[in-house]
Amino acid sequence: MATRKPAAKDRPSYRCTECGWTTVKWLGRCGECQAWGTIEEYGGAPAVRTTAPGRVSAPARPIGQVDGRQATARSTGVPELDRVLGGGLIPGAVVLLAGEPGVGKSTLLLDVAAKASNAQAPTLYVTGEESASQVRLRADRIGALADHLYLAAETDLAAVLGHLDDVKPGLLILDSVQTVASAEIDGAPGGMAQVREVAGALIRASKERGMSTLLVGHVTKDGAIAGPRLLEHLVDVVLSFEGDRHARLRLIRGVKNRFGATDEVGCFELHDEGITGLADPSGLFLTRRDEPVPGTCLTVTLEGRRPLVAEVQALTVDTQIPSPRRTTSGLETSRVSMMLAVLEQRGRIRSIGKQDIYTATVGGVKLSEPAADLAVALALASAAIDTPLPKNLVAVGEVGLAGEVRRVTGVQRRLSEAHRLGFTHALVPPDPGKIPPGMKVIEVADIGDALRALPQRRPRPTTG
Repeated sequence: MATRKPAAKDRPSYRCTECGWTTVKWLGRCGECQAWGTIEEYGGAPAVRTTAPGRVSAPARPIGQVDGRQATARSTGVPELDRVLGGGLIPGAVVLLAGEPGVGKSTLLLDVAAKASNAQAPTLYVTGEESASQVRLRADRIGALADHLYLAAETDLAAVLGHLDDVKPGLLILDSVQTVASAEIDGAPGGMAQVREVAGALIRASKERGMSTLLVGHVTKDGAIAGPRLLEHLVDVVLSFEGDRHARLRLIRGVKNRFGATDEVGCFELHDEGITGLADPSGLFLTRRDEPVPGTCLTVTLEGRRPLVAEVQALTVDTQIPSPRRTTSGLETSRVSMMLAVLEQRGRIRSIGKQDIYTATVGGVKLSEPAADLAVALALASAAIDTPLPKNLVAVGEVGLAGEVRRVTGVQRRLSEAHRLGFTHALVPPDPGKIPPGMKVIEVADIGDALRALPQRRPRPTTG
């Protein structure tokens, strides 16, 4: 007598307790979240089904007949944030803003909540990390009180959806997506399954209601957005909020934007009264002096498409120890070491390798692009020979190991910004393109040509 084969419903099925991924056989490692030892048997295997054609929600139309006015951007009331978003918030768009703790995410979004609210489109601010009274204290401090701004402290997804039915907001701000959980999904708040469910439910609600949504996201210790990568794929816009907690400058960069470019940067200043946008942030990165000082050089860096004038400072000190110190702040240590080697070998400044070297930027700005190489090299050379560079001079260019000065992108935009701020001289790579009228530009082919901008003095003698 033949034995009966087990039906599909009789076969065991396995599920990951971390993210909810299912499989028909046991595995040691989850195929979705890559966690080890989280696969457990939970019941019969799901029956294999096919999807039959169903009723459509709306007939397909030629793209030219689709009304695009429904996707018109609405200003947030903060011009610097509008710049990064591509003009403002699109109805139904979901934006994820991620950043390190204390960088100012909640402060910025509370300000946005107050400025964007009105009688036709109120704002609902849901906090899962603080109490309502704590948020009210911050609102009093930064002046973010508005008649049509509603505040709720909730950590349950069902309660958040209930507030949407009551308030009917035009803008929802959730701080943060990792603190809200659904009772229908197993797992702690912030887990992969919970984050996926909460984000999915809010995205569906945003699309159905035409409501803009701003989600606050946590980051890991490596700076990546916490939670499943699927979260970044689901949302329409991903913004990164950056800044050194010891500096006033804050930057918002676009990582993903379905409605605009991702190379825009918004600049903000964090202070005791809140956070304000900086339409012209170059003043934070400069030191105003009557006379030039040795060891300083100005450059123009590009943050996205935005040119910013920044100051590089260098200090060289004679040392008695066999291994001189190399300290950097705001600059990449590897590129500073490369510039020291180029100056010693190609620029013939022999004493610089036997001194303690300290390099830094002003205002907490971080210069990582190669276009700042020439300014770093000139600041180091100026400090080594104790001779200041000429006043109102900026330097832009990448320096290679052979000593050549290479072209960089956006030279014309950099020169226009320097000219707008009153700088009259510039050292640039060959063939810079159109030059602003009234600005004297010196083309340098190698580091030797650049060092000729320094008045000739003998290097300081080293003690030994």
